[in-house]
Amino acid sequence: MNEFLQRVVNQTKELWGRWSRTQKIILFSVLGVTILAIILLIAFTSRPSMVPLISTPITDEATLNRIILKLDEEIPGQFEVRSDNVILVSDERTKRRMIGVLSREDLIPEETDPWAIIDIDRWTLTDFERKVNLRRAITDRLEQFIEALDFVDAAEVIIDLPEEALFVEDQKDYTASIQITPKPGFEDDAGRRKKIEGIQRLVKLSVSGLKDENIVITDHTGTILNDFEGLAELDRLELTRRELEQKRRLEQDYKREILASLRQFYATDRVEILKLEIDLDTSKQSSETKEHFPITMTPDNPSTPYDESERIASTPISSEEQERHWEGTGINPEGPPGQEGQTPPDYKDLSNLVGKLDEKSSIVNQAVNERLTSREERPWDIKRITAGIAIDGIWEWRYDEKGELIVEPDGSISRQYLPVSDEELRKVEALVKGAIGFSQERGDGVTVEHLQKDRRAEFREEDELYRKRQQTRQIILWVMVGLAAVLILAIVGRMLAKYMERKRLEREEELARQHQAMREAALRSAEEAGEEVELSIEERARQEMQENAINMAREHPEDVAQLIRTWLMEE
Repeated sequence: MNEFLQRVVNQTKELWGRWSRTQKIILFSVLGVTILAIILLIAFTSRPSMVPLISTPITDEATLNRIILKLDEEIPGQFEVRSDNVILVSDERTKRRMIGVLSREDLIPEETDPWAIIDIDRWTLTDFERKVNLRRAITDRLEQFIEALDFVDAAEVIIDLPEEALFVEDQKDYTASIQITPKPGFEDDAGRRKKIEGIQRLVKLSVSGLKDENIVITDHTGTILNDFEGLAELDRLELTRRELEQKRRLEQDYKREILASLRQFYATDRVEILKLEIDLDTSKQSSETKEHFPITMTPDNPSTPYDESERIASTPISSEEQERHWEGTGINPEGPPGQEGQTPPDYKDLSNLVGKLDEKSSIVNQAVNERLTSREERPWDIKRITAGIAIDGIWEWRYDEKGELIVEPDGSISRQYLPVSDEELRKVEALVKGAIGFSQERGDGVTVEHLQKDRRAEFREEDELYRKRQQTRQIILWVMVGLAAVLILAIVGRMLAKYMERKRLEREEELARQHQAMREAALRSAEEAGEEVELSIEERARQEMQENAINMAREHPEDVAQLIRTWLMEE
């Protein structure tokens, strides 16, 4: 393989060496053109194919800006505007959908050619075939546009284009019938009417000469959807409902903010807004402002640190000058002979007088720069705000001089009421006025009053709870006293029992000692008399036990002492 490559390289070098300079230049030129063609082909094929939204340029800048804003809202980044004001969108389906959206928002320019909306190709053939193809093309394209809308599943369009009559009064109107199958949920859509109006505008713009009253739009059940006159009352009710909803939402926002602020200083149950009413002005308002500003003759040069611009307030566009010279009295007209003249008194006073009059007048029309600004007010405005706020005082428990709670004879807690001061009410009123943006000019009203709240039910619950606590405390106290008494009695009883047991043992021990002494005395007497005394078994056992105890005490005195201490501790 290496030999093959080496051979190819050698042959290439040999061939390159035999070529002339002209052949080499031609080779490089062909390679350069081929590479450039490949680059251009890749560049053009990689660019996305864009289709014109409306084939005719949009000349009105304001309309163009509104359309661009709507496209930014609907399909951001999927359109572009050419230098000739033609808008391009990403694909054909997007075009159809956006035509429907622009028609719904009434943003199709008035100067737009109706055929530019549906982009119909030109036909040849006979006039009859042309009309049939025209009607078919319009119908098919309108169905495509309507079905591209996001709330339509299917659409069917029928358009009647009657023959042109010689006289206008004999000309029949164009008519259109559209049946759509809306998607689920369309019946409850708040913007239902606006979407139907969009379809109606789209059809009207697509067929030149078609009127609104000759367009019928129905759904799959046969219900007429574009009967807007019948929906006027429903629209009015819907508008009223929205206005009331906006009013209620504003009132709730104001209440929430005022209560949140006041309850940082007062307890939650001490502050109540009895009523907060907001009157809204929902009439649509617009205003136009005309502004005059100087004419710039020489603009400012931004590269210089000073301003060398020249401005003039106005410039003349036309002028008129008059000059009048008069000398002498002139002719004073008189009436017919025998009649009083009609000469005004001023002229009669100047009669037979020599005078001179020089008069000069000049009229110059000036032109100034004008700027007309149109501004539409917001859809609603607050006409008046009224608020009524009640603040309750404070109830405190009463204590005696020792700091103990005072209890009434019926077992209830003794309380005293501390009302809200007038100065505090004025401060709260000032705060509320600042919170709602109080305006005396529009008739706002804020009332803050001290109102004592009925807390008897709350006090009854609190007293009942206090009584239960006192009863529980007394029961616990008596139980503890009883337990202590029982414990004391048990200890005394045990002590008495031990005392009686000790006495009994002492008596028994005393009797035992007496008996032992008597036996020992009897034994000694018998021993002295030389008589043998026979001991009983018990006496022998006791004697042995005594001897064993004496021996143990002698041999293990510590154990015996410990045993005696244990007996004493048990007793």
